[in-house]
Amino acid sequence: MSSPSTKTLDHIVHLTPPGSVNEVSRQFRDLGFQVLPGGTHAGGLTENALVVLQDGAYLELISFTHPVSHYPPGSPERQKRDANPWASKDPGWIDYAFLGSSGTSISELINARAKKDKSRIRYDPEVDGGRERNDGKVLKWRISAPSQDTGRGVAPFFCGDVTPREWRVPLDLPSNAEHPSGVLGIAYIRILVEDSDLSDMKANMTSVVGRSPVSNTSRRATWVLDTPRTDVAGGKPRLIISVPETADERWTLRERGEGIYEVAFLVRSGMKAGQAWTPYGKIIWLKG
Repeated sequence: MSSPSTKTLDHIVHLTPPGSVNEVSRQFRDLGFQVLPGGTHAGGLTENALVVLQDGAYLELISFTHPVSHYPPGSPERQKRDANPWASKDPGWIDYAFLGSSGTSISELINARAKKDKSRIRYDPEVDGGRERNDGKVLKWRISAPSQDTGRGVAPFFCGDVTPREWRVPLDLPSNAEHPSGVLGIAYIRILVEDSDLSDMKANMTSVVGRSPVSNTSRRATWVLDTPRTDVAGGKPRLIISVPETADERWTLRERGEGIYEVAFLVRSGMKAGQAWTPYGKIIWLKG
């Protein structure tokens, strides 16, 4: 039995302040995205809306349902809120996921690969997750995430569906992936890291993806990813890990720490071009 792929882009996570899913949905519609309702995650700590793309990947517009102050200090609910891996994240692009597996342990697969490669990345054992859609349908999945001390938000987590993926990513209606902006799919995700960490991060990502980068310099490395559906015009998405190259990038790295700096989208010819803000994260528009 062949091992599952560990380089299929599933979704990108965009965080906004507590209780702001409706507001961020409006903001993304103003940017030219069609936004679909999501639901509340198991445990009730977070809720989301979705932007699904023709390549099968999607954007998760997520927020906590309540601020930290809503939960009494020392209560079980407060402990769960504080333990969430995104609890201390600033709004913006905070994480991304590759497509996982419900039948194979992605963490064991990557950890064995990392041990062989002598890279430092390690993944924690799988945990169950889920969400109830607004129509009452209950979704279930398994999460494989990097250990907190080895790069959460720089290395991806994996989401392996237990229930059908089309329940989680509503692409059964092609119109769900049609956007006024002309967006077709993801062109690239660019992650900023410190100069001193670049070498380790290259080794870590090679162990995660299972392949060496297609481009590798002293300043950046690039991997080619797959998508859940057929490729859109413009080709497969790229994952880029680089050190900062401008004053703004250096400021962002200093203020936000290592993680996603910008997300680029492939758009139809004659549509959007240049860049925009979400307003918490940077967007690049590229002609497909």
